[in-house]
Amino acid sequence: MIHFYFNAAPNPMKVALMLEETGLAYTPVPVDTKKGQQHSAEFSALNPNRRVPALIDGDVAVFDSKAILLYLAEKTGQFLPENGDLVARGQLLSWLFFIASGIGPYSGQAVHFGHIAKGTSAYALARYRYEAERHWQIIEDRLADRAYLLGAQYTILDMAVWGWAPRIDAILDLDSKQRFPNITRLMEDLDARPAAQRARELPTRFPFKEEMDIEAIAHMYPTLHALKGAGASS
Repeated sequence: MIHFYFNAAPNPMKVALMLEETGLAYTPVPVDTKKGQQHSAEFSALNPNRRVPALIDGDVAVFDSKAILLYLAEKTGQFLPENGDLVARGQLLSWLFFIASGIGPYSGQAVHFGHIAKGTSAYALARYRYEAERHWQIIEDRLADRAYLLGAQYTILDMAVWGWAPRIDAILDLDSKQRFPNITRLMEDLDARPAAQRARELPTRFPFKEEMDIEAIAHMYPTLHALKGAGASS
């Protein structure tokens, strides 16, 4: 049985979509990062980076959302290019690592400096929003003449952007429907799928903490917590 360690953040949600799309049986294991559960000895043993998601499949342990997507795709033979299509395989790997190294990190930092650590660094916010918008524009342009990121086939690439794309408005402080119509079209297509609806429902079954209070900041953003503490004591 697969055990899926998750919360409602963008990276775990893309894995939730993949699990629902494949129909694999799995046990969801909530990890409330605002309560610091990612720092437990049990979870740290699964993922030394102490971030969700993580996945245990028998003796196999995988962490990082893109690694999990690729693992599940190879395990099931689903949502990958057809066997032997090395051209498509090369494209899939290139775009998967582009998303991993660009879309997620820059989007996450743009949210952090725009909403969590608001006001701490105007330069950091400007840089990360610029880079996030540049990366999202590359995705937008890629979708201009194709239904999905790989082409006509729905793959793990589309799932990989599905987690973050609904947050573009908050990431960039703009109207994503007008700014990125091709991405909007893809998200509407994916959101209409029953698997996506089940994935969206999954976190609502667990009482995750919602408040980003001082305790949550201490668990999730210790540097910011220390900065706030220094400011309070000065």
